[in-house]
Amino acid sequence: MSGIHAALLAAIEQERGALLATQLGGQQPGAKLLVYDDGSETGHLSPDSLHDLVAADAHRLLPSGEATTRSYEVDGETVEVYLESHLPPRRMVIIGAVHTAIHLVSFARELDCQTTVIDPREMFATRERFPHVDELIVGWPDEVMPDLNLGPQTDIVMLAHDPKFEDPAMEVALASQAGYIGAMGSKNTSAERNERLRARGFSEEQIVRIHGPIGLDLGGRTPPEVAVSIIAEIVATRRGKDPRGPQAALQPAKADQ
Repeated sequence: MSGIHAALLAAIEQERGALLATQLGGQQPGAKLLVYDDGSETGHLSPDSLHDLVAADAHRLLPSGEATTRSYEVDGETVEVYLESHLPPRRMVIIGAVHTAIHLVSFARELDCQTTVIDPREMFATRERFPHVDELIVGWPDEVMPDLNLGPQTDIVMLAHDPKFEDPAMEVALASQAGYIGAMGSKNTSAERNERLRARGFSEEQIVRIHGPIGLDLGGRTPPEVAVSIIAEIVATRRGKDPRGPQAALQPAKADQ
């Protein structure tokens, strides 16, 4: 097995997104370039100008999970390159075993997402409440999350409403490469959370990653309706749409326990 193929296999086993580019012609047919979802690369295509063009395309194509052959004009010659994206399974990490989370797990499964629910409260984080979740963890989120692969294929959904519970978890989320981060709460709650994060040294560029109040403004208030709005926002974000804009604050349902 070549070094590049071994590296690709390792990335798949580690649930890292990676795109393998194979040069089909030009100066070095068979040359390979592996581009990871964190922006790092291994391998090289020839000439350097082809490498740079393909690397730029690879970073854009990787999140699509697609495979395609593309043609590049290099030094007056057309060179074809096969690009194949390998993505880990989609994962949704839910912080807070509240009632909305029960419905969110069910909806996420319909999108072929692996689901993880984290909550330190044993009375809420039970298999009786979450029979369909893939992974149920009783523990403090900020202690558990660093051991998870929070890469671009991961959606992090914060449904806890207690700053001492949520803020440490949000710090871990913002330090990760998660593709989506959303947090429950009113506009005022979201603004207060952002101020606390600024005080902890997080930049505006980092804070703007947070979708808060979480979910599209569908007018719903019950736990299933709120779960639908969260799923809708995640789908829009994943499809490259901008779901942000004027949103009414989504208040947690009274029975959200």
